[in-house]
Amino acid sequence: MRIVVVNPNTTASMTRKIGEAARLVASPGTTIVAVNPLSGPASIEGFYDGALAVPGLLSLMADHREGSAAPGDAFVIGCFDDTGLDAARCLTDKPVIGIGEAAFHMASMLGRRFSVVTTLSRSVAGIEANLTSYGLMARCGRVRATDIPVLDLEDSRSGARGKIDDEINAALKQDHADVIVLGCAGMADLAADLSRQFGVPVIDGVAAAVKLGEAMAGLGLKTSKRGAYAVPREK
Repeated sequence: MRIVVVNPNTTASMTRKIGEAARLVASPGTTIVAVNPLSGPASIEGFYDGALAVPGLLSLMADHREGSAAPGDAFVIGCFDDTGLDAARCLTDKPVIGIGEAAFHMASMLGRRFSVVTTLSRSVAGIEANLTSYGLMARCGRVRATDIPVLDLEDSRSGARGKIDDEINAALKQDHADVIVLGCAGMADLAADLSRQFGVPVIDGVAAAVKLGEAMAGLGLKTSKRGAYAVPREK
């Protein structure tokens, strides 16, 4: 089985981190291909960056469709905003999973209430809109921003880990969260350590999406081509 993980931003170091997180949880026999576009935003921090990232994302999706040299059996969009998710599902009948949607659904099955810890405050509105769209806003205690720029997660001198710890503490005490969702693919390498530290499930969306992709592809499930995700018409 081949799962193609598409990081919609252009930062190769983040793509490598996302790919490593995916390989850690992938089953034997699953190949992870992690890719990013060559043009577009270096990070996705809100609606504007997300819009700029969609053309590159769709181009990479097209490169790995059935009939290509390296087709995917499932696709993972490695941005917590689920950038371009609906459009990507129109390009293929293979499962296409956003890491945000995967993390929310998995968290909702591990506790009655979860909180999200993300990067910048400007990202909160988009995450809340997705939660509402997925029908899971009522299960979310709060979307918490650490006000860490995405690329600072790559810098050990940024103090990012301390800020994440502080927000998780607040989520457990103030939001009464049972589960924590990490709201950025750049936090993927922290989930296991944070779960041990705080004694609650801490969900990394990359891992959640890879396992859901394996399950869907293994069951032979495909994206419906009836209605909203129909193949785009030739124009």
